[in-house]
Amino acid sequence: QVQLVESGGGLVQPGGSLRLSCAASGSIFSRNSIDSMGWYRQAPGKERELVATITSGGSTTYADSVKGRFTISRDNAKSTVALQMNSLKPEDTAVYYCSARVIIQSVTTYWGQGTQVTVSS
Repeated sequence: QVQLVESGGGLVQPGGSLRLSCAASGSIFSRNSIDSMGWYRQAPGKERELVATITSGGSTTYADSVKGRFTISRDNAKSTVALQMNSLKPEDTAVYYCSARVIIQSVTTYWGQGTQVTVSS
C-alpha cells in the first residue's frame, strides 16, 4: 500500500502563486512500483478533473486550462510530486488531490486526502 500526504494549499489572490507538494510513504517495493503520479482537483458541485500527471520517466500531461501556468515535477528517489501553480485564477479554486498509480500485478490508484486551494481577492 501507498499513503499520500499533500501540503501547500491555502488562500491566494488572483495572479498569485502556490506550490503543492505530495509525499508517498509505504514499503520501498510499493514506492518503487509507482508508475505515474498526478494532481486532480474538484470544485464545489463539479466532478473531479485531471490537472497534471507525470510518469516515472518524466513525461507530463496537463489539462488545457492550466497549460503554461502550472508545472508538475517529481523526485523518484524521494517519492514526491509537486505542482507549481502560477498566475492563479478564481476558477482554479478547488480541493486538489494527489494520486499515485501503482503497478504490482494489477493497477491500483491511491489518493491523498486533498488540500484546499482558494483564489480570491
